[in-house]
Amino acid sequence: MLIPIETYRQCECVDITEQLQALVHSAKMHSGSLDVFCPHTTCGLTLNEGDDPDVLDDLLLALERLAPQSPDYKHWEGNSPAHIKTSLIGSSLRLCVEEGQLLMGTWQRCFLVEFDGPRNRQIRVKMTCSEERIQDELL
Repeated sequence: MLIPIETYRQCECVDITEQLQALVHSAKMHSGSLDVFCPHTTCGLTLNEGDDPDVLDDLLLALERLAPQSPDYKHWEGNSPAHIKTSLIGSSLRLCVEEGQLLMGTWQRCFLVEFDGPRNRQIRVKMTCSEERIQDELL
């Protein structure tokens, strides 16, 4: 499955939790896992606090300090910091599903983290249902 995501700033965190939960509900998935993959080299995926927006601002600030814009990079497109930040964040998540709900901590949310926007992005999601649920349905 593909989920389209539009970003509006060069660097931003886009909460995709509700879109993932909606997939679980529409598939009537009881238990299993979601593999979420971002097929882009200048944005990634992370699980982090979604209650206080300062946490995400601090994350972006720290990543900017680790990979600032610089004329020293060799990549001709000028977006080397975006590639570096994406490598640090990562491009995939595995989320557990139980009783039709994503299993996350109280404050956790799933985010696409854009480093080279604004852009139209997409993420890929693969659902794997638990064999335990399949066996229960067969009984």
